[in-house]
Amino acid sequence: MENFVYGKNNVIELLQNNSRNINKIIIMKGLKDNSKLNEIIKTAKERKIVFQFLPKEKFTQFKEYSHQGVIAYVSPVKYVKLEEFLNKNKKNKKVIITDGVEDPHNLGSIIRTAVCAGFDAIIFPSRHNALINSTVEKSSAGAVNHIDLIMVNSLSSTVTKLKDNDFWIIATDIKAEDNYYDIDYRNMNFAIVLGSEQEGISSVILKNADFRIKIPILNKFDSLNVANAASIVIYESVKQTIQKSDNVV
Repeated sequence: MENFVYGKNNVIELLQNNSRNINKIIIMKGLKDNSKLNEIIKTAKERKIVFQFLPKEKFTQFKEYSHQGVIAYVSPVKYVKLEEFLNKNKKNKKVIITDGVEDPHNLGSIIRTAVCAGFDAIIFPSRHNALINSTVEKSSAGAVNHIDLIMVNSLSSTVTKLKDNDFWIIATDIKAEDNYYDIDYRNMNFAIVLGSEQEGISSVILKNADFRIKIPILNKFDSLNVANAASIVIYESVKQTIQKSDNVV
């Protein structure tokens, strides 16, 4: 089960202590308003933390805990703020953005590949995407501890911010005209955007992308697994860098 903190007092203390990162808070529907509950909601809003009101049956899995109708899911690792990452003095930053990758095993696999390939950060939204939990940590084989993990509330505004900071946005899109190897990944900051297997990348992100790329599919089959697709594109950028520098692996 994902890491969590339960009970009103414990969640309030967690909210007041910035040393741990909260993925989201769930609150049982029908709870009577009181000062503690109001403080949780108020602080969550101030810190822009996702919170949801869920029916009582959703709390059945926590029946052995005195949760008082409040559960906070927490990340096993510390998140990095986008501004903090952008302020790092490093040339040719490489980033992965996940837009709707909801399977934690896929996210873990993507992170593992990104770390092996020397990427600098993973950016993901706080909603409609897998968050960093114990399953992602295990699937990444511990790679989550070796890369900047950035959770954002809006991918659209994040993409705009990246572009304002000299990043090129490269969106994977099965309908694209260019293949993944047609792009020159060298000598630039870039972010590769990966979408969900069902919906792909959201239209607003596609619209703001500088490049759209696809992986050729040579028979009548829908698509590659998103983690496999990520590996192919990520290592094309590595290959180009190695060839340029005449390194041998």
